[in-house]
Amino acid sequence: MKTHDERIAEMTFSSVYPHYLAKVEKKGRTEAELHEVITWLTGFTEVQLRNLMEQKVTFKTFFAQASLHPNASLIKGLICGYRVEDITTPLTQQVRYLDKLVDELAKGKKMEKILRG
Repeated sequence: MKTHDERIAEMTFSSVYPHYLAKVEKKGRTEAELHEVITWLTGFTEVQLRNLMEQKVTFKTFFAQASLHPNASLIKGLICGYRVEDITTPLTQQVRYLDKLVDELAKGKKMEKILRG
């Protein structure tokens, strides 16, 4: 049986993306804002994001190719019952960073607060 970390690593970014988009749009945020958050965290351009979705890359590949923002470690708090700063598997923590940013966007936080800078 696969571990929680293995399941996360094997999920494709393109399979989760529609859920991220639906979550933020339902709360009145835009796809452009979602992309701003993803770009801030990963360093990907709009074109790179689209290509990664078309290639159906796993989160493992997605984050292996990303240039994580130097302030990503400032992302703290609970997401899916886990305290983000206490997650010991780097990839799982990076995916949860993204989940947390999407969550904050959906909750109406100001962009300058989300993009810890």
